Amino acid sequence: MKVLLTGATGFIGSHIAELLLDKGYDVYCLTRKTSNLQWLASSSVRTVEGSLSNEESLYKAVEDADYVFHVAGLTAARSREEFFQGNQGGTRNLLNAVLKKAPDVTRFVHVSSLAAAGPALSLQQPVVETTVCRPITAYGASKLAAEQEVLADKNRIPITIVRPPAVFGPRDTATLTFFQTVNKGLAPLIGFDDKYVSLVHSSDLARGIVEAGESGATAGELYHIGSDEFYTWSQIGQATADFLKKKPFTINIPHPLVRAIAGVSGFFGRFASKPPVLNYEKGLDMIQKYWICSTEKARRDFGYRQKLSLADGIADTVGWYIKQEWL
Repeated sequence: MKVLLTGATGFIGSHIAELLLDKGYDVYCLTRKTSNLQWLASSSVRTVEGSLSNEESLYKAVEDADYVFHVAGLTAARSREEFFQGNQGGTRNLLNAVLKKAPDVTRFVHVSSLAAAGPALSLQQPVVETTVCRPITAYGASKLAAEQEVLADKNRIPITIVRPPAVFGPRDTATLTFFQTVNKGLAPLIGFDDKYVSLVHSSDLARGIVEAGESGATAGELYHIGSDEFYTWSQIGQATADFLKKKPFTINIPHPLVRAIAGVSGFFGRFASKPPVLNYEKGLDMIQKYWICSTEKARRDFGYRQKLSLADGIADTVGWYIKQEWL
């Protein structure tokens, strides 16, 4: 069966591509001329050129697709408008292409983000699928707008939306700095209170996304795919230190300093060739206490379970970094 996968050259998308190939799908990956194919070079995926910013360029890619897994999205941008153009506008263009060229698609799976809902209010109230969405950044708002585009077509094509929380695993560069810092003997903590996160390994997330798309019970629904338990960054740091056999010195970074550093980074990032990963809004993300979500609905509807423990996930990730000489 033909699967079109967007975002396949990225961290999460490349793991989904491998899983789909293992399951016997004929995988077509949407790429651009400038795409880095390093994570796909050894696989049997087929690449097809197109751009989410141009609807007509997507027609060939989506034609006769049985499944569409839409993973691509902007995680860094120079403005709110750029986030919305990339995430909401790109999703709308892909949906339009599917409606015109693959109207009988078995499932359109849209990968969103917990940022669309915003942080939870307390440890006892993790975000669930019916929680009122309160995104706190332009990125989160643009991902929510993309979800709304998908939901608007739920009566015309079978859709499923998946929201991952924080993700880690081989090939990830977003959490690499944290692991590098622990390896150097320092354990950075934001603020002086515990910060709780749902943290999912890339193998669990990829499996959850594919299973959500394959299940007959998930059409028209939204799910959180994350860890079954919530972790503090102290736990994550300790598990990393245990694997590396380090005894790091803990450094607490006050919230005002986090915001200041993020703001300065964002300002100077305006003059860089690429949008800054760290800006004021990212700093706002970092000081939240509860980036947590419940996986109960996914467990109930299609049997999702976290398979890798935190320790095993860190061993797999950090071990890969070491082999790649990233650590």
